[in-house]
Amino acid sequence: MTYLIALLLSLALLIVGIIKIKVHPFFVLLFSALAYGFMTGMDIETIINAVNNGFGDIMGKIGLIILFGVTIGKVLEKSGGAFVIASKILAVIGSKSIHLAMLITGYILSVPVFADSALLIMNPLNKVLSKKAGVSFAGTTAALALGLTASHTMVPPTPGPIAAAGILGADLGSVMIYGILISSISLIACYFFATKIASRIDLPIELETVVTKHEKPALWKSLLAIVIPILLIVCKSIMDYPEFTFEPSIFKSLISFLGTPVIALLVGVLLSLVLPKKLDEKIFSATGWFGESLREAAPIIFITGAGGIFGRMLQNSGIADTITSEFTGMQLGLFLPFLLAACLKTTQGSSTVALVTTASIIAPLMGPLGLSDPLMATLTVLSIGAGASVVSHVNDSFFWVLTQLTGMNVKQGYQIQSAGTFVFGVTSMIIITILSKILV
Repeated sequence: MTYLIALLLSLALLIVGIIKIKVHPFFVLLFSALAYGFMTGMDIETIINAVNNGFGDIMGKIGLIILFGVTIGKVLEKSGGAFVIASKILAVIGSKSIHLAMLITGYILSVPVFADSALLIMNPLNKVLSKKAGVSFAGTTAALALGLTASHTMVPPTPGPIAAAGILGADLGSVMIYGILISSISLIACYFFATKIASRIDLPIELETVVTKHEKPALWKSLLAIVIPILLIVCKSIMDYPEFTFEPSIFKSLISFLGTPVIALLVGVLLSLVLPKKLDEKIFSATGWFGESLREAAPIIFITGAGGIFGRMLQNSGIADTITSEFTGMQLGLFLPFLLAACLKTTQGSSTVALVTTASIIAPLMGPLGLSDPLMATLTVLSIGAGASVVSHVNDSFFWVLTQLTGMNVKQGYQIQSAGTFVFGVTSMIIITILSKILV
């Protein structure tokens, strides 16, 4: 039980460090990993190797992928491309279906754009349309927030799911396909929550704060940087499926190259450059859009790297054998990563930290838990994503962005955001469980 006790103490250090002492998650993860190594009696050389190799291996797999994904979102946000996509979705769905429009728009925008930024883009539109249609602002806000949460935690190339997939060795294309399927179905429950429950809450609309000025690039230009990378990654994943046999050809080689996630997202970055009217230092400089992307991506990349160190430390300790002996017959399977992610999300607030930390802990346990099959690895990533959405409350920065922008008080935030994320996370896990029974 030494390894399990050491793990629990390390997690306690992680949570206390982030919540009580307010230390940056990167340093808390790093010191928690080191503490675990010393508590389990590792020698100095093994600990140092775990730090170097754990960080380096993860950075080699997903560091650039995260950076390129953030860059695409930043260019979409700053150029007005995200606003154009949102406006078009709203126009297609119509003003009579504001809840559905907000749900779908939030879901799509949060794939390339950070959820906080997407909320800033969408909140003025949500206020105007809700007022015009005469529907509950609380209900449409719940729909928007849950749409943002769904893709933020379960659909690559959002950084959290990318990081978890990289740590667990899951195929990114498969995570995309199943992530879209599972999260989309889960949004049905979120839609009923928004329209039937959240809509009962009285939340006034303050229209005097609504000011929106955006450039308007063409819709097809705005979609290029999102759609093309996803298609390339999915096509490569299909080609790599053992059930399909494709003869060697120039086309197959090209797709294999372009569909590699890091190359596909680099293509997305290049395609995003068709959006600005002028390519200059405003975009490329250290203080421009690219510079902002680096600053926003850096914390996520380093937290992911620290998670890699934690995972390598666990792997080197032999905790997988302990789990095998202690939990044999319990058949926790996908529920362990879900519950662990849910605990971490609820206690420290960040979905990305919950995704990365849980994936790092689960990585050496995939075999003992019966999750090493490629499909189960994909479902493990998504079960962690489902857990990482349960629940958003006062220790989550998104909770405060949402409440402050919309004028909610804390009680209303719990009724709308906290309850809604619980509905989404639990529904997603139920669907994942059903799929695992059918497909495996």
